[in-house]
Amino acid sequence: MRARIYKPARNAMTSGQARTKQWVLDFAQDEAREIDPLMGWTSSSDTQSQVRIRFATKEAAVEYAKEKGIDAVVMEPHKRKANIRPGGYGDNFATNRRQVWTH
Repeated sequence: MRARIYKPARNAMTSGQARTKQWVLDFAQDEAREIDPLMGWTSSSDTQSQVRIRFATKEAAVEYAKEKGIDAVVMEPHKRKANIRPGGYGDNFATNRRQVWTH
């Protein structure tokens, strides 16, 4: 069984950091998916590709993979850019703003 261990990135559609703190162990697909001729749905008899296990630390995920004999590849997370300015959208309309802001 092949698997990957990674820390998921945040959803691009949100600013929240939910589900990005934990490490995830995902199994790779062992066989190709088939298309059902009647309904057009895709299916597979490989149930391991549906399994996603979450861990608090990378070490716990690697240890679990070793215990179970899973060939896992660890993918390190990318660092966030440091040029994010402090404040938010509401700061554009603050009364103590130093610069003039107009439409």
